[in-house]
Amino acid sequence: MAIQWHKLESVDQIEQIIQRSKEIPCLIYKHSNRCHICSIAQYRLEDDWAFGTDEVEAYYLDVITHRSVSMEVANTFQVHHESPQVLLIMDGECTYDASHLDIQFQEILDEVKASKI
Repeated sequence: MAIQWHKLESVDQIEQIIQRSKEIPCLIYKHSNRCHICSIAQYRLEDDWAFGTDEVEAYYLDVITHRSVSMEVANTFQVHHESPQVLLIMDGECTYDASHLDIQFQEILDEVKASKI
């Protein structure tokens, strides 16, 4: 399955993601076009993606273009800003985050499955 990215481009969207995560898990992927590790992480995430659009909503955040949004994501969810980075938001909270080559689809899948138990 292909990821259907929603662009995360404004601080206002963060609250919308928090609210939406109470209905469906939301993944925020923070990416920098200046970083080759970001390209590797994005490729691996997209290649392994196995969620339907009704299982997880995926948000793409360009940290170069939207630096203030990226910093607000870090502040809101109390994580250290990095890129590439993924944050899994469920029930309004960040339940999982990983950065660089520690981003593993299987860990995201496991976290989502554990929430359904």
